[in-house]
Amino acid sequence: MQYQEALQRLLSDDAIRMQALYAVRALKLSDGWIGAGFVRDAVWDSLHGYGQRPISGDVDVVWHDAERCDPAQDSELEEELRQHACAFNWSVRNQARMHQRNGNAPYLSTENALRYWPETATAVAVRAAGPERIEIIAPYGLSDLFELRLRQTPPFEREKLAVFSQRVAAKRWRERYPMLQLILPE
Repeated sequence: MQYQEALQRLLSDDAIRMQALYAVRALKLSDGWIGAGFVRDAVWDSLHGYGQRPISGDVDVVWHDAERCDPAQDSELEEELRQHACAFNWSVRNQARMHQRNGNAPYLSTENALRYWPETATAVAVRAAGPERIEIIAPYGLSDLFELRLRQTPPFEREKLAVFSQRVAAKRWRERYPMLQLILPE
């Protein structure tokens, strides 16, 4: 519970991230959230004493609606977000179809889809649920995120471990966040 409250406070105090959360809330997406680096980087920046930094990379909007799986819908939502909040590089993906790309069984919800993301610290999503209220989904919990552990999720422990390792290298997390502990399967 302490990590949940810490994350809620961290995001609530970040006017830029709150602007993005309110923009996504205005879309009224089915099971809609912002996840990945949007959350992870805010926490790691804070824990490394970097303070609030601009959002780097995409703002990953994830949602789940099995009735609206056409990728063109995601593109339309990205355009709508750009019109309302052009400061962000929006990336919208309906998780109801992403299982196909990843070779998994269909995802049942956004939270279920997060179970198939590569890192536990990245498999976290948030949304503005009301004034000053932030909801969080984190199927692997928040301890790895807040305790600076870079660990793969179970689907990436064996056959997909190379994908995890490539992401760690490409994103240069250990250079950007030197206090991270890389945890590999035994």
